[in-house]
Amino acid sequence: MKTFSRRGFLTASAAMLAASRFPTRAHAQQAPALGLSAASRTLDINGRAATVFGLAGPEGQGLTLDPGQPFRVDLTNELEVPTIVHWHGQIPPNVQDGVPDMPQPLLTPGETRSFDFAPLPGTHWMHSHVPMQEMQLLAAPLIVRRPEDVAADRQEAVLFLHDFSFKAPEEVMEEILRGHGGKHGNGDADAMLGMDHSGMDHGAGAMGDMSDNMGSMDMSAMDLNDYDWDAYLANDRTLSDPEIVQVEKGGRVRLRIINGASATVFWIDTGAVEGRLVAVDGHEVQPVAGSRFGVAMGQRLDIEIDLPNEGGAWPVLARREGARERTGIVLATSGAAVKKISSLAETEAPAFDIDLGQEARLRAIDTLPAREADRTHMVMLGGSMQPYVWTIDGATWGGHRPIQATSGQRVELMFHNMSMMGHPMHLHGHAFQVVGINNRRFAGARRDTVYVPPMSMVTVALDAGETANWMLHCHHMPHLESGMMTEFRVTA
Repeated sequence: MKTFSRRGFLTASAAMLAASRFPTRAHAQQAPALGLSAASRTLDINGRAATVFGLAGPEGQGLTLDPGQPFRVDLTNELEVPTIVHWHGQIPPNVQDGVPDMPQPLLTPGETRSFDFAPLPGTHWMHSHVPMQEMQLLAAPLIVRRPEDVAADRQEAVLFLHDFSFKAPEEVMEEILRGHGGKHGNGDADAMLGMDHSGMDHGAGAMGDMSDNMGSMDMSAMDLNDYDWDAYLANDRTLSDPEIVQVEKGGRVRLRIINGASATVFWIDTGAVEGRLVAVDGHEVQPVAGSRFGVAMGQRLDIEIDLPNEGGAWPVLARREGARERTGIVLATSGAAVKKISSLAETEAPAFDIDLGQEARLRAIDTLPAREADRTHMVMLGGSMQPYVWTIDGATWGGHRPIQATSGQRVELMFHNMSMMGHPMHLHGHAFQVVGINNRRFAGARRDTVYVPPMSMVTVALDAGETANWMLHCHHMPHLESGMMTEFRVTA
């Protein structure tokens, strides 16, 4: 994955800023489209060759755009199967959103399609909107830099996470449907609601009666990790051969972390160096200090780290929730000794954000303008492991009832999860703000993907945008493949 040195930023900044002061129509017309190819590639995963998909740009997997650079991309399908790519976190015209037949069809093998829109800055990504293909790693970073990123005295590094199986996605889904995919609990929601949690200290994350019920939930009662993958990847590598990112003594690093996994929530552990969470899903937040931050599927974290003045090596690990598996990268100064890191931690990582404590701490810097909601929708999230069916408002895709809104309306969506598995809910074509957790209102983070843990409710607010049908779905790929998707239908 591409990294940027602090000195490289400073060297480029003067020329970049000078060019941005003098835009000309001729210059814009001459700017060529970037080539992006959906193609097969081969990875070495723990000494075994694996054929996967990928999105190859001019400088490797993914794209990085400079400040003011338009998203002008020619996407070519070099695969032997039809595909389409969604620009996750961006708000293109609906026709360019990248959902099969909504409205554009899949790209046939050998076909090239052009995309052209003004991108949103921040840490984003792109992936096939065919769930089986994302499970084959048809996904990559999409970084759009701000002028401040160019001028800042810091280095940048991307940490792109994925889970991987040597088996075909169809075989993976078959195992999941049979209930033999991985570790899960008993899914007994009624029993959980009746648990006695009196006398517990839930801390700042406890937001009302529902989170009180969740504060000390036994992980064995929850449905975590419904598939045990063969490997967990950070920048296409495992901890048997991790990427070593060369850094400077006393330098500052901004980690752009993207959870592109199909079905794995990770805890990001910065170890001996404390970090500051400064952005989620490409939107800046008031900094939150810490050394452990969770990230669900589809979400992104920007974490800044100030390194010691002494040389050394500092692993940044991604730990699978509810399990011992982990992956990651290593930040290291020149000549530093890098110790081998086991892919298994000594203990299991906890379940992610059961009481929504992390989400409750986040405060947006760029908040939505204050305004009363014109329309409110309760969005019920349900399902079970056996039978393996996951629903929105009691229905799967095809039998769904679209959520209606009028363009320009302030809309609040209240995601109410009555299942025993967490759901990262992603809305296309909009950025929303988290405004409520269970019974508490607050001005939370701006996002496009919000994680709703079991037996919890998260409320988000947004202003309905372009008149079109926009996808709203769980970003757990087996859930999406099973039909956990609906439409956010915006009319004039």
